[in-house]
Amino acid sequence: MSPHSYRILIVDDVADNLFLLQTVLETEGYLVETATDGTIALRQFQASPPDLVLLDIMMPGLNGYQVAQRIRQSSGVPIVFMTAHDELSTLPYVEIGVNDLIRKPIDFDELFKKIQVFANSAPDQPKPPKTSEPLFFEWYMSHSRAQA
Repeated sequence: MSPHSYRILIVDDVADNLFLLQTVLETEGYLVETATDGTIALRQFQASPPDLVLLDIMMPGLNGYQVAQRIRQSSGVPIVFMTAHDELSTLPYVEIGVNDLIRKPIDFDELFKKIQVFANSAPDQPKPPKTSEPLFFEWYMSHSRAQA
């Protein structure tokens, strides 16, 4: 799929992150929409589903896990979590249907490779099972207790 027709929704509560990602991706020819919180992201997603969602995990209101769970109730669109968390391998993201993770600060070469993989994959991805489990909160609580 050509970058000129590949639509990406970026969700992050930090305006500078949104601006940087949007600028870089649009320079590469991608069509980009942004949302500053989970509620806005879900509205935009429902109104015009993108080809890929880049989703920050830690946001006020609906966090990335909650947004991903709601998207998965109706769509198999690829979701890539963006996180500043050091221990990427311990984050429970596959269980709710998130396809991949990328660490902040963003390595743009890595991001472009991930986007290319999703852009070249089949458009109809299977939906993961629905879950209402608050997985992030369970992980966060157990992880923070283990470090205390």
